[in-house]
Amino acid sequence: MFSSQREFTAYGPSYWAMIALFVVRSAILVWRGRCQTESQSRRLGRVLAVLTAAIYGATLVYFSFPPTIGGSVPLRLTDLATVAAACALWSRAQWAYALTYYWGLVLSTQALISPVLTGPDFPHYQFLAFWAIHLLVVWAAIYLTWGRRMRPRWRSYRFTVLVTVVWAASTFTFNRVAGTNYGFLNRKRLHRSHTSYH
Repeated sequence: MFSSQREFTAYGPSYWAMIALFVVRSAILVWRGRCQTESQSRRLGRVLAVLTAAIYGATLVYFSFPPTIGGSVPLRLTDLATVAAACALWSRAQWAYALTYYWGLVLSTQALISPVLTGPDFPHYQFLAFWAIHLLVVWAAIYLTWGRRMRPRWRSYRFTVLVTVVWAASTFTFNRVAGTNYGFLNRKRLHRSHTSYH
């Protein structure tokens, strides 16, 4: 069905369309978040949480068939960041917000700057899934931080570092045993980014 579809290229027209969407929607979320009452904010947060969870769940299920050890296990930091973002939007829990803040603004933005998307271009479902997941996580962090004025604490930073270290150690070990490369922890990624190691 999509065999004649163009391949996605970083910094091509569809990339810049997604960046434009990101910038415009970010500004709207900040403006909207500042104008809302607490009950309006809670309602929007829950709608965004359900949307984030639904898109993530559908993506996870779809890409898990047929199951493969190298692609079906939810060990990417994006998996955890998406779950944390949905939790933060729904509950406003400080732990979930901290993970969303640090992972969303520091790590998930890497997908916007240097996307690791190898596959068909817009409107293919792989393209839409990749951008939806990454944009939603960053938007959650932006909405909660600048729209609703939540702030991380030093304890939040320590918590995020601890969770990240536990994730990295667990994922690295899993990768070694299973011969996978979740999180690009065991081998360099094919496309360079600011988080690539030398």
